[in-house]
Amino acid sequence: MLKSLSIKNYALIDSLIIDFSGDLNILTGETGAGKSILLGALGLIIGQRADSSVLRDKAEKCSAEGIFDIRNYGIQNFFSENELDYDDVTILRREITPQGKSRAFINDTPVNVKVLYDLGLKLIDIHSQHQNLDLNEKNYQLRVVDLVAGNGEILKTYSSEFKTYLSLQESLNKSLLQAEQSKKDLDYYQFQFQQLYEAKLVQNEQSELELLLEKLTHAEEIRLVFGQTYLALSEDERSVLSILKENLTSIGKLRAVLPEADQIYSRMETVYLELKDLASESSVIEDRTENNPEKIEQVNQRLDMIYSLQQKHRVSTVAELLQIQSDFEAKIQLVSSYDQDIEKYRNEIVAQKKILTELAGKISLKRKAVTTKIENKVIDILRNVGIPNAALQLKFSHLSEFSHSGLDEVSFMFSANKNQELQEIGKIASGGEMSRLMLAIKTLIADARSLPTIVFDEIDTGVSGEIAVKMGQILEQMSKTVQVLNITHLPQIAAKGNHHYKVYKFDLDDQTFTSIKKLSEQERVEEIAQMLSGENYSATALETAKELLQ
Repeated sequence: MLKSLSIKNYALIDSLIIDFSGDLNILTGETGAGKSILLGALGLIIGQRADSSVLRDKAEKCSAEGIFDIRNYGIQNFFSENELDYDDVTILRREITPQGKSRAFINDTPVNVKVLYDLGLKLIDIHSQHQNLDLNEKNYQLRVVDLVAGNGEILKTYSSEFKTYLSLQESLNKSLLQAEQSKKDLDYYQFQFQQLYEAKLVQNEQSELELLLEKLTHAEEIRLVFGQTYLALSEDERSVLSILKENLTSIGKLRAVLPEADQIYSRMETVYLELKDLASESSVIEDRTENNPEKIEQVNQRLDMIYSLQQKHRVSTVAELLQIQSDFEAKIQLVSSYDQDIEKYRNEIVAQKKILTELAGKISLKRKAVTTKIENKVIDILRNVGIPNAALQLKFSHLSEFSHSGLDEVSFMFSANKNQELQEIGKIASGGEMSRLMLAIKTLIADARSLPTIVFDEIDTGVSGEIAVKMGQILEQMSKTVQVLNITHLPQIAAKGNHHYKVYKFDLDDQTFTSIKKLSEQERVEEIAQMLSGENYSATALETAKELLQ
């Protein structure tokens, strides 16, 4: 339950701390006194949205802090799952900086606002006036049924499987689009690949061909130069080799008489052998070099083809062309792989549908099993609060497609009068009837969720007199199992509270402030008397207030 609420620098509130009891807490005050401001601050600490516009002093931060007693509510797992320290008395705090930044804390540990919100859902339910309109929404009606049916865990499982189903659908649609586009481009890919494939390109081929072409185009010059070299070294009458041979013979004769001659002979013999080898290589080069115009034409054609492909694909090497060829081959293979992916996703979707159908069926059975319980409970409460001929029927429809909550749609069909056709709530219920319906629904929710705290903001709109008394009795009964904070304008309901708080405005210097105080017994009599007959209440109003309180 909410033990205390502390608020600083929020709207018209400068600073206040208020303690609450665990039963029925009544909050009253004149219209505009700031009751909604209190609700807004309470909403802050359970993760609702806010910005710097809520700051009273724009230069200071705003803070709202709630201290909750959460023992016996079985939410320890939430703390362990979010790596938070558990304490039976837990503090939720929210801060808004002048820059509009929001900070959230659980037991002084900084947390994401989403974590604060998730914990808030387990601690408190705030019913605002506009929430009566939610009762017209089919999704809200279905959530009510699920709460009563205890579908929380199985819906989590279903939701996870539904996300998988949506992901598979998205992947299938993406593959279908990619396959369609790729198949449009397939002819182009195949033509480009075939052209490169048939070229039979070889790594380093271009440089080798360019070198060969140089040799072929200079063949005559090569033959002439190396032919002359061979003649000069070996074939002429006074060739270099013949002259060296003569000198070797002459020096060889002196080797026995002149020591230096032996060294010179050896060196000259080395030169002779090297030149003889050069002459032989020159002869080979001359012999194998041929002037071959046909070969030149072949090499030129091959190079022209390579240059043409390079220009077409805007690259400068054969290696790059081979990479492009590989890329086109991969794209062609990808087209067929899309078909495989499409088949795989379709099979997985079929399997996922079976899982969802089974889960949705179990959820639906549990929903329908509590239908009579909901109808009877709501009708009993409505009859107790002045709608004796109330009738309620939950009408289920089967959806053709999976939704985030299964295959069911539910409509709350209502009638307030005898022999009146049951219709959807939004089309037939008056404001007062809607308030009483919502009270009945909230009673169901409080029982089903075992919430520590429930807050009502003028749940009694549109009712008065004896009906208000009966609504107060229901709130009083509800507060025996759950803490109730109830904002009301009706004295009949205010008198049912165990504790009474007044929200009021006051002026200080040139500023207006909102605050709240717990009323003493005498102050409470006076407040209810004022609710009965206005600020200048009479002695009769005082007596009536005392009677109501008794």
